[in-house]
Amino acid sequence: MKFTEPAGPTPLDQERVLTRPHPRKEGPLKVTGQATYAYEYRDAALRDAAYGFVLGSDIAHGSLLDIDTAEAEAAPGVQLVLTHKNMPAQGENPGVAPQQDDATPQLAGTAIHHHDQAIALVVADTFEQARAAARLIRVRYRRLDGAYDLAAQLGQAEPTSDSEDSVVGDFDRAFGSAPVRVDVTYTTPDQSQAPMEPHSSLAHWEGDRLTLYTSHQILHWVHRGLAKTLQVPQKDIRIVSAYVGGGFGSKLLFYADAVLAAAAARQLGRPVKVMLTRHQIFNHTSHRPATVQRLRLGAEKSGRLIAVGHDSFSGNLPGGDAETAADQTKLLYAGEHRLIRTRLAELGLPPGASMRAPGEGVGMLALECAVDELAEALDMDPVELRILNDVQYDPEKGPGRPYSSRRLVEALTVGAERFGWKERRRPGERREGDWLVGLGVASAFRGNLVQKSGARVRLEQDGTLTVETQMTDIGTGSYTILGQVAAEMLGLTLEQVTVRLGDTDFPRAAGSGGSFGANSSSSSVYYACRDLRTAIAKELGFDPNTAVFEEGYVRDGQGGKRAALRGLAGKGGLSATGEASFGDLTERYVQASFGAHFAEVAVDVVTGETRVRRLLSVAAAGRILNPVTARSQCLGGMTMGIGAALMEELKVDTGRGLFVNHDLAEYHVPVHADIPDLDVIFLDELDDKSSPVKAKGIGELGICGVGAAVANAVYNATGVRVRDYPLTMEKILSGWSRQERG
Repeated sequence: MKFTEPAGPTPLDQERVLTRPHPRKEGPLKVTGQATYAYEYRDAALRDAAYGFVLGSDIAHGSLLDIDTAEAEAAPGVQLVLTHKNMPAQGENPGVAPQQDDATPQLAGTAIHHHDQAIALVVADTFEQARAAARLIRVRYRRLDGAYDLAAQLGQAEPTSDSEDSVVGDFDRAFGSAPVRVDVTYTTPDQSQAPMEPHSSLAHWEGDRLTLYTSHQILHWVHRGLAKTLQVPQKDIRIVSAYVGGGFGSKLLFYADAVLAAAAARQLGRPVKVMLTRHQIFNHTSHRPATVQRLRLGAEKSGRLIAVGHDSFSGNLPGGDAETAADQTKLLYAGEHRLIRTRLAELGLPPGASMRAPGEGVGMLALECAVDELAEALDMDPVELRILNDVQYDPEKGPGRPYSSRRLVEALTVGAERFGWKERRRPGERREGDWLVGLGVASAFRGNLVQKSGARVRLEQDGTLTVETQMTDIGTGSYTILGQVAAEMLGLTLEQVTVRLGDTDFPRAAGSGGSFGANSSSSSVYYACRDLRTAIAKELGFDPNTAVFEEGYVRDGQGGKRAALRGLAGKGGLSATGEASFGDLTERYVQASFGAHFAEVAVDVVTGETRVRRLLSVAAAGRILNPVTARSQCLGGMTMGIGAALMEELKVDTGRGLFVNHDLAEYHVPVHADIPDLDVIFLDELDDKSSPVKAKGIGELGICGVGAAVANAVYNATGVRVRDYPLTMEKILSGWSRQERG
């Protein structure tokens, strides 16, 4: 069904099951170890699986001169060593950087494009044998110089095809004549997604048909891309990804574990499993690229924005995408003269790709701090400045393209009242013992995306319902919310619905990414259930338009007759398939989720140590399908926002082209002791132009702007403005030192 007009009343509006706080359906399976992840399948046909270990390149740019595998092949338990010399023919990738559903060949030649690129796979009877044998491979390289430092390559950066420049009015004239101006540059470092479950795959061939159990967020992407890579018809490949232990964008692509497990399993005639090590996650898979962002904001003395300028620079391998950190600036605030540009430099670091809230995740770190700097220059309250520059339509295209819904002002005012914003003082004025205390604010913005998605529902003979879709659950609650939608539509309890996910034998679904998963896949379940309701009503001779489904029964809305769902279907059940596709509503209306973040931090006057004490997020994201899972998504995003502000940073060896802190001991992420009192408020909202479910994406909204709120609070506490993330102790101490010298 194509969604082309705003949604009217639907059975979902009853909200008997939907919007209610249900714990995750799969939670007990996970905490008891019964949820099977990709590496763990042990069906009868998989019990003799061999183990593969990927050997990565020690150089970042150059070529292989020789690779000697003789000693490894003779090692105990070794069944196969794959290199470029014996790897089967593969499809070609048009660039060097992997893309979501393109061929991603491995061991395809002698050229080395980035550090830890796969150069061999050792397969043995045990993991330990494979790992030990990999160390016996002798490799000679031809090392070439490469570019690994973004700051040094800014002059070589060029426009990109994935983000158009925004040029509205006469920015240079307007900015040059603005009574109040800020011109500041912020930098964000490379960051790693570092999911709990490593990237892993288990491949099993039955004749010419491959089943690949893998950890992936969007199955039809890996399905299509793997078929291109292996040069196997897509119909002969089945992908299974029932449970995913986190992805945050890194599992939107597929890597050596999937390709090499499949190739080795076919050659050996035996199942092969491959899991990347924790170190390999950092240098073999994707990461969020570093950015350099220049913000220029010009305003009248009243605070009204006149000129909005944002230039964003990032780097990637040839064929890779830019980090679109300036894109939210096109839509968030008013300002009639605008110049917003994205530029990409070619770097030889490991591939840059999506990380939770790509674009806004780091773009808001710069924009929302620049807005605070403008507020200070105006001697104006930062909340008031944001409210003053609210706009209810696309500021580039004008009133002809309004927002489908935009409750930013309410989020700011509700948050300010609830957080106690009126207690905020001037920078450096509030001290408690050895701690300087400050408050900070930032807006939250994440574009609302929707994707084509399908689902199948089946009424079983016992009156229960089964939902099947390729949609994945990466810890976000997909099992639960899809069950709630189905239960609401058929008048059942959540316990009466079984949800099966993550299998390409099911209808193709949106998958988990871009905050489009829940809204899109719920829409397909809605349409499937709507068709099933119609079929059931007609079977009973009821009018489908007035039939009422409640408490396991169907009631004729006209005559008052009713029939139980139990026993209505035969042994094979009664099924319906629904597909949600989306028309031009995203073009006719700007669609986005909004919110506001408020942070309180304390900074030690001796060490510069920063502690976040309180954090509040107020979110407006359409219908909240499940407040428990939605809150969890926000809390996770807020935690990642704290990490981005204070600690997360991949350290680049600019001589050798690798990330040197490639583990969770040295790549710092927040732990329980770092996370304070977090709170989330959801504003009541239905967005009838977003989907038939009237929801919007929320999974990434929780991170967008949090880091800026923390940074603004640090400035309010200390009087030190740090524009180079993360805000570490030495940077704050250096700021104090400069103040003393000044």
